[in-house]
This record gives sequence, C-alpha cells and structure tokens, in this order.
Amino acid sequence: MKSLYFEDYQIGSTRDTPGRTITETDIVLHAGQTGDFYPHHMDAEWCKQQPFQQRMAHGTLVFSIAIGLTAGEINAEAFSYGYDRLRFIKPVFIGDTLRVRVTIKEKRDTSKLPNHGIVVELCEVFNQHQQTVVACEHLLMVKRK
Repeated sequence: MKSLYFEDYQIGSTRDTPGRTITETDIVLHAGQTGDFYPHHMDAEWCKQQPFQQRMAHGTLVFSIAIGLTAGEINAEAFSYGYDRLRFIKPVFIGDTLRVRVTIKEKRDTSKLPNHGIVVELCEVFNQHQQTVVACEHLLMVKRK
C-alpha cells in the first residue's frame, strides 16, 4: 500500500494497464449478474442479421473490467468519489483484448472535505487495434498533506 497525497499528483502523468481479453464466459456471467439478456449479447444467430454480425460485450461489463484493470495500486490516502462522462464509443467483441490508459486530467478543491481535493483521472479503454472503446473520468477524493 502506498500513500499519494493530493499534492503528489501531476497533471498529464499517465499509466497503462496490462491487457485483458474478453471471453464468452465474461458476457454470460455479466448477463446473469445484471439480468441484461438482450440479444445483442446473447443471441449469436440474431446478431448475424445485425450491422456488427456478432455478439458484443455489455458496455457495463467493459467498464467494470476496465476499472478493475486500473485498480492495481492501493492508495491509502484516496477513495473513489465516482465516475463522470462515461461513454461507450465502439463495440467490444468476444476475443478483443482491452488495455486502459489513465491520465491525470485535473485537480480541484472541494468543499465536501476541507482537507481533501479531487483528482480527475481520464480513463481511456483501447482494444487491440488501439481504438478507443470506452472513456470516462474517475473522480478521486484525495487527502492533502
């Protein structure tokens, strides 16, 4: 466990995650957990008649896996305050491999906790073709020194 304080974050700094390949099992489990059994995710024959001609991963599944990829380091001085501007930009298919780039986008004061600040991380999720498939902003509530 490490300790990074609000003042330690540098706007523009980046980190990249390792890859994670999406499987059929991921999609089936996510459908069962969420109740989202839409044919876009579950019906291979129906999808053959649609523009993408194959099943696609749930946007919420891709988001969840991507955020999990970014959670490798624990900062004892910060906690997640939420996510803003979540967009599902391109479909993700079985067999696609995802990676995430996290960029420190902004730092700002907050009146919620006077001894904390908000760090905004831009999270960009890329497939194996370097195409952006999901993007969002992660808000971190970070203790000041």
